[in-house]
Amino acid sequence: MKKIIRVDLVLISMAISIGAFIPAVYGASDAFKENIYKVGALKPVDSKLNVKVGDRAPDFTLPSVSGEKVSLSQYRGKKNVVLSFVPAAWTPVCSDQWPGYNIIKDVFQQNDAILFGITVDNIPTLFAWTNQMGKLWFSVLSDFWPHGAVAKKYGVLRSDGVSERALFVIDKKGTLGYIDVHDINKRPPLEDLVSALEKLKR
Repeated sequence: MKKIIRVDLVLISMAISIGAFIPAVYGASDAFKENIYKVGALKPVDSKLNVKVGDRAPDFTLPSVSGEKVSLSQYRGKKNVVLSFVPAAWTPVCSDQWPGYNIIKDVFQQNDAILFGITVDNIPTLFAWTNQMGKLWFSVLSDFWPHGAVAKKYGVLRSDGVSERALFVIDKKGTLGYIDVHDINKRPPLEDLVSALEKLKR
């Protein structure tokens, strides 16, 4: 009963916060607001997945904004992992989506999970963007070179060279437990990710 109540409270809190907190990101600084590039409506999905739920998640090693190299395999047997691919820095939906994960940091901790944000942008671009965005608790990785190689491995590299807006939940055994290749024009609902993380305990 306590678990159910806790999850319900988290969802209610998110529903309130999504409306009140995330749009305010644009007001964090004038520089950030003025440099958001409006891309307009895009084709919702423009790729074909190379993996499915139940598959072993493809391993990779990518550089992070903080300077170290991160390999998926180094967390096998230690942590559940969430990969958040977003299309591009300095765009509206992406600039809203990642700060939203600050709201559910506790949910990641309760489910022994870590999060990695991934784009095909280079490190200097990601450094400038995330600094303007505000403090993020998770590592941001660059899939810049070979361009989009990790996105391509998972099957979420679009024909224009950016990645899909996609989420992958990987358990401690390295198995894919949840995949959401979302409409690129929309932010994935936080409650769906919360449910996927809660299922890792079952």
